[in-house]
Amino acid sequence: MTSTMRPKAAPTPTRRVVLPVVAACLALVACNPPQGGGTQGGIKRISIATGGTGGVYYPYGGGIAKIISENIAGVEATAEATAASVDNLKFLRDGRSDIAFSMADTVEDAALARGPFTEFGKVPSRTLAVLYSNYLHLATVANTGISTIADLKGKVVSTGAPGSGTEILAFRTLEASGLDPKSDVTTQALGASQSVDALKDGKVHAFFFTGGLPTAAVLDLTHSPGITAKLIASDAAIPKMREKYGESMYYPVVIPKAVYSLSEDVTVVGVANLLVVSESMTDELAYNITRLLFEKQAELIAIHPQARDLSLATAVVGSPVPFHPGAIRYYTEKNAWRP
Repeated sequence: MTSTMRPKAAPTPTRRVVLPVVAACLALVACNPPQGGGTQGGIKRISIATGGTGGVYYPYGGGIAKIISENIAGVEATAEATAASVDNLKFLRDGRSDIAFSMADTVEDAALARGPFTEFGKVPSRTLAVLYSNYLHLATVANTGISTIADLKGKVVSTGAPGSGTEILAFRTLEASGLDPKSDVTTQALGASQSVDALKDGKVHAFFFTGGLPTAAVLDLTHSPGITAKLIASDAAIPKMREKYGESMYYPVVIPKAVYSLSEDVTVVGVANLLVVSESMTDELAYNITRLLFEKQAELIAIHPQARDLSLATAVVGSPVPFHPGAIRYYTEKNAWRP
């Protein structure tokens, strides 16, 4: 099934770095990083392309690597830090990764060979689950005078690391808000943690980052002594974005003030996050990975609370590409599949 309902640009893939996620995952990342699917000594090694260490993909992916390695006989999984969505899908097609986190809009671009995939070509991925909603964080500090997206004109703004879904969504949001990313703002291509450091040092006036709640790098900013951090609403851009990219790709979501100790709730652009695999993954492996996402959900929540958002009701809606037959088998067994 291909569903567009929502749940409740790098020219060459950059080098991936394997880093520890949590103490329980150290054994999984201490060895040499796998280069995609392969079998060594009777053990099938699979690679999970995640994101930067300051976001949600990385710890969530580390948790998934842990439950796969501990519960699927003969399989060892490794979570790898990457530039996120765009690069993850490129790694997937090249066989350098076997599982990838990505935003729904980036998955659609890859399937259609558009945007950052125009020259790279189509990426025929298959979805295992729609995991949770990504929230567009547009962060600044009080002394910049920025209160709306329009106030970014003439400012220095980080729009996310090259090869990230943040970069795509930041540009689309700026354009939908009447700003030309190439002429109205001075852009810097920084990851989440690097963006926070640059904002603290006064090297940028604001930064974009798409992630779940809470995003570690944004927590670092909002809890830094002597800094009054602000998140800027972006929901006003959604109507224009829907006109161009479809009615169901982007939707409003609310960042509750308690998450980052803000003075008020902030409504922002939301987009679904997917866990996707190569269409060549065996049905049995895809089935077992999907099964573990639910059977071991408590373990994943202990690693990152965003895993609470996974449910049978929402996992099967919001994907712009087909689901893997192995995942469909699991959802059918649970009476959750909607043909």
